[in-house]
Amino acid sequence: MQKLALSIPEVVLLTPKKHDDDRGWFVETYNRRTLAAAGIDATFVQDNQSLSTQRGTIRGLHFQTAPHMQAKLVRVLQGAVYDVAVDLRAGSPSYGRWCAATLTAEEGQQIFIPAGFAHAFCTLAPDTMVAYKVDGYYARDCEGGLRWDDPDLAIDWPVAAADVHVSDKDARLPLLRDFTSPFVFRTSVARP
Repeated sequence: MQKLALSIPEVVLLTPKKHDDDRGWFVETYNRRTLAAAGIDATFVQDNQSLSTQRGTIRGLHFQTAPHMQAKLVRVLQGAVYDVAVDLRAGSPSYGRWCAATLTAEEGQQIFIPAGFAHAFCTLAPDTMVAYKVDGYYARDCEGGLRWDDPDLAIDWPVAAADVHVSDKDARLPLLRDFTSPFVFRTSVARP
């Protein structure tokens, strides 16, 4: 598996090795030992999957707070997304900054997003299916988020704002300037 740290080094793009032959291909999408060797020591407890029928669908920016924080391992099963992570760890040198990667079903990349980051994706094709593992169970009382179009974040989404499809719930999320982070940056914790 190839590992590439993004501009915020704790957010990692992973490319599993694809084995091709005349029948098609095979890829190992998850192996705990392989991830641990890459510096990712998460015990995933839940798998989630979504289908977005329209190009330009944005889901996020979502996170969960303690005691049910979540790290995520995201991949695309069909279509493509522009995947975004925003650092929300108070005291982090990259607090309030974002990084992104394009994930496609064809290429098979995955992105690892640690706890303490908000996560969102924008679909680049109709009928895009996304699957992701989380290391904390869903807890409604711990869920939170930030607005996808927060001017202070200034995320460079790959679709015009007029072409974005977003849920009413996500459209009402707060702005970063109105957010007090419950996440803390820890320099002593080993990072990928």
